Amino acid sequence: MWKSAIIMAFILAASYISPSARTDVPASAQVLLPPGISLHPIDGGTAYYGRFSPSLPDDPGFFPVGVWFESVLSDVDIATDRAAGLNTYVQLTDDSNVDLVKSNGLHAFPSTTKSGSSGFVISDEVDMWGGGGNSNWTGRTQGEGIICDPPDSACGYTIQESLKLQFPRQSLLYANYGKGVTFHLKDSEAAQFVNQYQDVVSADNYWFTDPYICSPVEGGAVFAPGRDLSDEECRTAAHYGWTVDRVRSLVQPAGSKPVWAFVEVGQPFSDPASPPISPAQVRAAVWSSLIHGARGIVYFNHNFGGTCLSQHVLRDECGGDVRPAVTAVNHLITSLAPALNAPSITGLITSGTPGVDMLVKASGGHLYLMAASTRNERRDVAFSLACGSPEQVTVLDEGRTISMSGKTFTDTFDDANAVHVYRFDGGSSCNLGIN
Repeated sequence: MWKSAIIMAFILAASYISPSARTDVPASAQVLLPPGISLHPIDGGTAYYGRFSPSLPDDPGFFPVGVWFESVLSDVDIATDRAAGLNTYVQLTDDSNVDLVKSNGLHAFPSTTKSGSSGFVISDEVDMWGGGGNSNWTGRTQGEGIICDPPDSACGYTIQESLKLQFPRQSLLYANYGKGVTFHLKDSEAAQFVNQYQDVVSADNYWFTDPYICSPVEGGAVFAPGRDLSDEECRTAAHYGWTVDRVRSLVQPAGSKPVWAFVEVGQPFSDPASPPISPAQVRAAVWSSLIHGARGIVYFNHNFGGTCLSQHVLRDECGGDVRPAVTAVNHLITSLAPALNAPSITGLITSGTPGVDMLVKASGGHLYLMAASTRNERRDVAFSLACGSPEQVTVLDEGRTISMSGKTFTDTFDDANAVHVYRFDGGSSCNLGIN
């Protein structure tokens, strides 16, 4: 009887899709769970994309893995991107063939109405070039002259209202924001951008490569008020998770729409002080974003600095070093899509070691733990299960297993880029209806 109640609670949490969905589950489901264990539905609920047309699939086996501002001109482009594990184009060049994207089973979000689209991009970083305000818009965009009327005012809200009108009413709309939403605007101003204009939202903070983000008015204002952050303090994968947290904290009602994450794959700044991102940093930034609740990943695919300038880093020679890591993490994300789209579980797996971010999911008869170190030191971390009796833990994409000792196992994390993804094999999984 007790196990049946637990299974019902899991089903209720997975199917909770109210427009006012919260990150916690309904009280009626919570009371059926074992003490100390909670289920938390994914943002927007499992059927969120089904509310729109055109839209992305609601298939639990689909997780958006996108690339920003690519061109798709031929089957070769599609094949190259598919091999890298990409399934979504977020913004496209004007000459791109969106019908070709659709016919190959991939998804496109152009910034103009085109057949074959799965949704549309309203704008990019309008919080920075338009500002948080309702003044008149001149119709110009960044780099085209005076944007707002009067010139010293802000008109970003007006811009968003105007741009969204060009798209079909029921279509899935996306917008990406920048440092206005994450750092510079008041919470109420940032929240208006996040909540009023689009159905899927993201913000791009490039913590590993941005030469300005460690300053006292950006990263320093959040993590060390009054001073610059050192490179060790600033350039860490955990801050990509913070960016997701920041945007999710602005969504009203809490958990009511998906938040995606941006991660750079090259050197997106021309400033000589801008470092390139490493393969290990890309992987760690992606997993930090997912652990903190990102429902999609978008890669910034351009090199504006360094010795190899490119608009297609994941296709060109410029991406030779980073492409294998991006491909591997994309394929792992895709294989784990049913788990990533399932409710998160808190209280079931814990660690007494500080500085470890964790996400626990259940799918297909297994428990999964995604764990990322937030400290730049080598250390052993022990994880404990509140209940259940798995026999061993498989470390995905690492070719190794770890034996359980009772309800505990230990693994090594080398530095602040260390991420391990675990699957628990065998035995009961706390009667959550996943065996």
